[in-house]
Amino acid sequence: MNEFLITFRESLEAALIVGIIFTVLDKNNLHKQKRTLWLSVFAAVVASAIMGVALYEILEKAGEGLQALLEGIFMYITAGLLFYVIFWMSKTLASKSVITDQTNAAMQSKGSWGIFLLVFFAILREGFETALFLVASTSIDDSFSYSGFFGGIIVAALIGFLIIIQGKKIQLRPFFKYTSLLLVFFAAGMMAYGTHEMHEYFEEKEKKKSATEIISPEYQISNPAPVEEVKEEVVYDIFKPKKSADEPSGTWYRQTEDKDEYIHVLNDKGIIGVFFKGLFGYNSNPILMEVILWFVSLVFGLFIWRKAYK
Repeated sequence: MNEFLITFRESLEAALIVGIIFTVLDKNNLHKQKRTLWLSVFAAVVASAIMGVALYEILEKAGEGLQALLEGIFMYITAGLLFYVIFWMSKTLASKSVITDQTNAAMQSKGSWGIFLLVFFAILREGFETALFLVASTSIDDSFSYSGFFGGIIVAALIGFLIIIQGKKIQLRPFFKYTSLLLVFFAAGMMAYGTHEMHEYFEEKEKKKSATEIISPEYQISNPAPVEEVKEEVVYDIFKPKKSADEPSGTWYRQTEDKDEYIHVLNDKGIIGVFFKGLFGYNSNPILMEVILWFVSLVFGLFIWRKAYK
């Protein structure tokens, strides 16, 4: 679901940008520039794929502690970009005039190279956003749907073709208005999960520091008694896993593959919980800061969404 929503939205934006530019070039019979446009699209797609692989490799090759820190930073950046996308979509693609004016200016200033650069960086921006969103989404639910990924691209390309090339009269603003509302919840979830990862990073760092101090002779002399670990209280802890020995009844629990415990479907590792976790950043045992930032991000996102589409 996440992969489809992300690639569909971003690919549709890219398709509309390309379609509008193609329409301007076609009306002016600029066949050479049209070939340049498709060359630029191909180059931008390749560059976007390289960026996506690079981002994924950076996270994969980072150490366990550093990976949590990088994931947290990526989540914050992704949330910020999502809020920007919501605002940008309402001001740009809802009206074709902005892209048309940019195309005419590019043709007058640098000819074919102007068109190439305009299309390349427009698609590259969408590609970077897509790569970042997908890497962040994959980090949350630890899975990737290729059918959703390619399905989103194909559906977006078909709709973009129908809207621009075939001249179908479709109101874009209402469409982006309601899909942008989903992005608000998605961005709030990214902020919450980013906070969760950052907390884990600093908590692990503090544990290592404490462990180093405890094994030092100076610490053992001054603190002969063992020190209990103090954990930060979570706001709520619901749908806890149950051990296999408990054998919970009903259809709400599913046994894990190693048959060690039963997971409730609404736990953030359960069937339904995983879906909510990937889409909305749901957590069945969040810390206080996680809940606060989720709520603040959601209110902020709804504010800019309402302002952009009022």
